[in-house]
Amino acid sequence: MGGPWQRPRPRSLLLLLLLPRLQVRGTHPDCSVVLHFQEREAECLERIWNESQSPGQEGCPTEWDGVSCWPALPLGQSRAVACPDILHVFNKSKGLIQRNCTEQGWSTPSPPYHSACQLETLGSNNDTEATARHFVTMKVLYTCGYSTSLAALLLAIGIFSCFRKLHCTRNSIHIHFFTSFVLRGTAVFIKDGVLFSDESIDHCTMSTVTCKAAIAFFQYSVLANFYWLLVEGLYLQTLLLLTFTCDRSYTWGYTLIGWGVPMVTVGVWVLTRLQYDNHGCWDDYSSLYWWVIKAPILLAIFVNFLIFLNVTRMLAQKIRCPDLSKTHKQQYLRLTKSTLLLIPLFGVHYVVFALFPEHVGVDARLYFELVLGSYQGFLVALLYCFLNGEVQAEIRRNWGKWQRSMESNVFNLGTQDFTA
Repeated sequence: MGGPWQRPRPRSLLLLLLLPRLQVRGTHPDCSVVLHFQEREAECLERIWNESQSPGQEGCPTEWDGVSCWPALPLGQSRAVACPDILHVFNKSKGLIQRNCTEQGWSTPSPPYHSACQLETLGSNNDTEATARHFVTMKVLYTCGYSTSLAALLLAIGIFSCFRKLHCTRNSIHIHFFTSFVLRGTAVFIKDGVLFSDESIDHCTMSTVTCKAAIAFFQYSVLANFYWLLVEGLYLQTLLLLTFTCDRSYTWGYTLIGWGVPMVTVGVWVLTRLQYDNHGCWDDYSSLYWWVIKAPILLAIFVNFLIFLNVTRMLAQKIRCPDLSKTHKQQYLRLTKSTLLLIPLFGVHYVVFALFPEHVGVDARLYFELVLGSYQGFLVALLYCFLNGEVQAEIRRNWGKWQRSMESNVFNLGTQDFTA
């Protein structure tokens, strides 16, 4: 198999054609491309090994060239193969590639893959550099977003925890909700650090305990995020339905929903992947088992949407009720404005993308989930804490108390100096 065209190393031609795009994007459909070619290569190598057990064959033996498997061919004949089906993800192409069996071995593919399969754009340096700049910019944006959100959330948690007058079931639920956002932002940074910190490692084929644990933690934080939003909606509905109930009796139930349901779901997902689909780093969303995570999220969004409609109806009735005190009306309005804004904000884009396959609208999906999603924690802290009139009044009260204490201390020091 010598001659003018040497057989490339396994996957070298695939890397030449596709990896300029894969390395800058690293999206799940692209990982599916790599895994597809790995499976085809394994099948071809098994065929080559079987043929090697029957020596004495003349002509050109079966060969894997990095993209296609070329079956054995007698000397002087030629064979044509179509572009691999997986390449149709990028470009609809029905081109044929031909090779001849010569005395020197297999000839050079004619026309070349990048021409026959219309892959010139994938190898374009200008497009690759532009895409790389786009995703570097996106990473900077979502890094700033998550950093801003983490700082705001930690400050909000500190405010609710430090001021005793703010200790109540409502604010306790807010703290749990904030914590789920902190976990989500932290999980994004951990996932990036594990999967993309070393550019020499192909994250599509990485399969380590560390990267799987990072993905599992990320999925848990996302689930917890949605289920604590569900708890916020459930609490608001309970508050409107049962005005005089002791809401502390529901605290354990809320905690089990917010943290327990995601824990059970991720546990089932991890066991399922270990048993039936334990390849790669578990970040391939084209897997059928992704629905173990996806279905509970869609369920939480659907239930929240029903709560959204029901709370809107009940609120209209409560506001028109003449027997309701002004204090209760203000309390309902304050909490309702925040929760009713968040429910559609969190769920709408997820439902829209859920209706399409994972490889459709990848750029828009990444922008919504990474860039805009990274600022959701900041928005939550703003609505539930920094713009909360109760919180502002408590901060002003304690600030005035601290100022009076400082003035008193200065006066006492001055008096002591004067009398001395």
